[in-house]
Amino acid sequence: MQINIVLNGKKIQEEIEPDMLLIDFVRNHGCKSVKRGCETSGCGLCTVFLDDKPVLSCSILAARVDGHKVTTLEGLKEEAEEFGAFIADQGAEQCGFCNPGMIMNALALFRENEFPNEEEIKEYLAGNLCRCSGYEGQLRGIQNFLAWKKEKRGEEVSCKL
Repeated sequence: MQINIVLNGKKIQEEIEPDMLLIDFVRNHGCKSVKRGCETSGCGLCTVFLDDKPVLSCSILAARVDGHKVTTLEGLKEEAEEFGAFIADQGAEQCGFCNPGMIMNALALFRENEFPNEEEIKEYLAGNLCRCSGYEGQLRGIQNFLAWKKEKRGEEVSCKL
């Protein structure tokens, strides 16, 4: 079957097998940030944006995205690098395997809620599995990033971690 999608801003028309998963499609197109983890929709490693909303690419057939826009971490390079530096600064990227999915979901959170509180951050990122850390480094990185954004805007920051 033939599909037409926009992947990271590039129009792609391709013949695919009807049972091809979106994760395989994007990886076949060089998007190696999209990782295969649990294959049961439980770890968040395969997160991509489908029409600017986070979805798990291991759970969606590529045929279902026909006519839609898919964005991976490769398509968000500047935004991801800016935020990712705060995660790295906290040593929260020990093996780095979970980082792409974690970053994709954090960016989605910031788009929905520019300055979430700690509870909102934890709730939003609950579906991301990290086997190396206790998530505290990621949480500190996110909080430091948000404090930096507020400071950059000239807003008062209540506490810096």
